[in-house]
Amino acid sequence: MLKPSGKVTPFLWFESQAEEAANFYVSLFPDSKLLDVSRWSEGAPVPAGTVMSATFRLDGREIIAFNGGPYVKLNEAMSMFVNCKDQAEVDHYWQALLADGGTPSRCGWLKDRFGLSWQIVPEALGRLLGDPDPARAARAMKAMMDMVKLDIAAMENAAAGIEP
Repeated sequence: MLKPSGKVTPFLWFESQAEEAANFYVSLFPDSKLLDVSRWSEGAPVPAGTVMSATFRLDGREIIAFNGGPYVKLNEAMSMFVNCKDQAEVDHYWQALLADGGTPSRCGWLKDRFGLSWQIVPEALGRLLGDPDPARAARAMKAMMDMVKLDIAAMENAAAGIEP
């Protein structure tokens, strides 16, 4: 049954892939685990025994994935922000989340194969965009705006005024 442990818990609506999505997400991130799978009972709008929800811990945060049918679609208005320590981590999460049908977007954003939006962001981005020299920050911002997957070295070069 749906029993969130905190006062505020993200609740993600999927058509029918809640359990598959939850298992995929927990396989990618440390401190993650599938906590519970609830099933629809008799009299529900879907066959009894069908997965209703999957509650999981993702990087220490509890999330509920719900199978609610095709009525509501995930979109970019809600995204998962992944703070990456270096380019290797950016590359790892980028490739894993795009696998099997994900779609890249711009500026480090992508949609995974389930339609959930993710921002794959290196820690360096905050430093580069917050540079006390406004010209350096502007060059880093321009470089980021032209990227699909964020590239730390390219943004650092742009901030320094080094042409690609």
